[in-house]
Amino acid sequence: MTTYAESFKREVARVSKKEVRGEITPLRKATTTHRSEIAALKKSVKSLEATVRQLVKLANRTGATAAAAPAKAAKADKPAASPRTRGAFDAAAFAEHRKQMGLTQTQWAKIVGVSSLSIYKWEKGGVQPREKQLAAIREAMSLSKRRALAIAKS
Repeated sequence: MTTYAESFKREVARVSKKEVRGEITPLRKATTTHRSEIAALKKSVKSLEATVRQLVKLANRTGATAAAAPAKAAKADKPAASPRTRGAFDAAAFAEHRKQMGLTQTQWAKIVGVSSLSIYKWEKGGVQPREKQLAAIREAMSLSKRRALAIAKS
């Protein structure tokens, strides 16, 4: 036979579970809703990123073709670019600009966000930077000498 204390404990446990269940159910529903919204937002962001990539490619193609005609006429005396060449990267101008800024390859690498070995290879002309790196290079080359030194030292 059960005692009064055991019956009381079971009843308290039953009521507690019922109360907790009542509190947790709305939280579970909210969590499910939030997860669904997050999944939809991730899908939307992925779609928008793909659209942006397509637009950037289109803009690069139209901008490159419009600017390429005068550039080709001006550089007629230079040999044709190899198929490995990416965009309008000039290794000699890149190295000269770094030297004019008074920066080492290591400092320049920190500013551009790559390794110093990449800077060395780019300056020697053995390797061409990727599109993402070209954007970082253009941004770095637009910095003032004072700003570039501040970034390199930080």
